[in-house]
Amino acid sequence: QVMLVESGGGLVQAGGSLRLSCITSGLTFSYYAMGWFRQASGKEREFVAAINRSGSSTYSGDSVKGRFTISRDNAKNTVYLQMDSLKPEDTAVYYCAADRVRGLASNDFNEYDYWGQGTQVTVSS
Repeated sequence: QVMLVESGGGLVQAGGSLRLSCITSGLTFSYYAMGWFRQASGKEREFVAAINRSGSSTYSGDSVKGRFTISRDNAKNTVYLQMDSLKPEDTAVYYCAADRVRGLASNDFNEYDYWGQGTQVTVSS
């Protein structure tokens, strides 16, 4: 079966950095574009970043543009989210997701086929 297993979440001070990893199994990783979403307590799910199947193209949501970077290593079946210059408003549960599409992954969570379990990121003032 398909599994997406995340790691790297935790507590960090404002201005700091975290690197999230999402290791996938049970799917042909190179067939899937990948995305990251987040959901803060009491708020709607928000698009963070997406990457195409080869890793040659990426895009990010406006709230994280210039601070977060998505990447992937197809040899390791893993997608990453490098988060720099973290702010308290970045506090949320972060999810990785897989989208079997030939182009870029969508910013619409309904388009994704598989989801990870989520990992908590907390940024203190």
